Amino acid sequence: MQTERANGGGQAQRRDLKVIVGAAIIRDGRVLACARSAPPEVAGMWEFPGGKVEPGEAETDALIRECAEELAVRVEVGARVGRNVRMAHGRSVLKVYAARLLHGDEPQALEHQALRWLTIDELDSVTWLPADAPIVAALHPHLKTPYPPAPPR
Repeated sequence: MQTERANGGGQAQRRDLKVIVGAAIIRDGRVLACARSAPPEVAGMWEFPGGKVEPGEAETDALIRECAEELAVRVEVGARVGRNVRMAHGRSVLKVYAARLLHGDEPQALEHQALRWLTIDELDSVTWLPADAPIVAALHPHLKTPYPPAPPR
């Protein structure tokens, strides 16, 4: 993703924003929330699992890879949830997608302090990272409607 920004002389400079993808993994009307273990300033705050999209990697492929690395699960990626969220430092953007677990996989906290399945009424019971917080409100319709079944292959 590219943006333009005016430099001191009024000329536009192009810079690439890094894309961070997150998974709103939904099961039985609940979404998976993950408590960060590091860095210390955000340890214990909650997020959607995910990470950086590598050069040449599709966003959905990055999300599948990140879920396998962080949670040891296989997921099917669905529709976008919410809008793009600019990260606090301004050099990256968060994009969150709905997802569902495949093959009966159960998430494991490989890189997080804790995992919790939250209902719509429990979404505000945890302290979300600032970038993830705007996505929480956009989750409401996804938690009220079951995740659509996978298309036949």
